[in-house]
Amino acid sequence: MMIRLDIPSRIQTLEETDRLVYRLAEAVGLDEDSRDDILTAVHEALVNAIVHGNKEEEDRHVTLQLALHPDQLEIRIRDEGRGFDPDSVPDPLISGNLLKPNGRGIHLMRVLMDKVTFRRSARRGTEVTMVKRISPPTRAGRRRPNHGGDHRQLSCPLMSVR
Repeated sequence: MMIRLDIPSRIQTLEETDRLVYRLAEAVGLDEDSRDDILTAVHEALVNAIVHGNKEEEDRHVTLQLALHPDQLEIRIRDEGRGFDPDSVPDPLISGNLLKPNGRGIHLMRVLMDKVTFRRSARRGTEVTMVKRISPPTRAGRRRPNHGGDHRQLSCPLMSVR
């Protein structure tokens, strides 16, 4: 299963995107801690893409792609900005940065997800790929725990779903 969303560069879209990501994680049977980790990491990546990548320019979009594999959920977020070097972002854990009100998003993504990579897009912008490992399906073909839900029922009127 794969879902792709083209999201306008407006912070107002995040509430709806957060609901969609959480419901998808729930629908595939991820536990509450994993759902919260994914939601936080995706939210941080989307904020970075909208604010820092696309500079909140509404003619630019952010692409969110979620792909479910047998053993992992892979999430890709791409902006249309100038790109950046993630290693140039100051460490939020050093004493001079502890009290700053921002600068923790990339650190949170790396802590909450099993794998996080950044690359500059061939066209323009930055793409972050995040992976969360999931338990393999049971013999019945369902993941444990399964809290219901159906990805076909997810809707996002502010975004285009492909």
